[in-house]
Amino acid sequence: MVLRLINATGAKPGTTILVDGEACTVRSNDISKTGKHGASKCRIEAISVFTGKKKIVSVPGDSRFDVPNIEKRKAQILSVSENTASVMDLESFETIDLVYAEDLKDQIAPEKQVEYWDIEGKKAIMRVM
Repeated sequence: MVLRLINATGAKPGTTILVDGEACTVRSNDISKTGKHGASKCRIEAISVFTGKKKIVSVPGDSRFDVPNIEKRKAQILSVSENTASVMDLESFETIDLVYAEDLKDQIAPEKQVEYWDIEGKKAIMRVM
């Protein structure tokens, strides 16, 4: 669910926006001045929340971006496989299979608590508590 819409000029560093349907955190936003015959341009450099890939978008300053609703939830790990973990949500007690980043691999173990994010229906483990 989209929380709100912002202009490209309002995408400040640290803001999470949807770029090509994927949630990305803005790293930098270079805004050029308006010209004699045109509008301002924005060059937005963003990092994908789930994959970590860099995306660079160049758009007019008045174009709009969706700001997604980020649900941060707590869960307990039940079992671990190669790149997914089966976790139980601590509020609803449902079990979910979630992916996790490579850098968390050595910290993930059964019985530990984690924080996972739900953005636009995509879920992933973000940190181990």
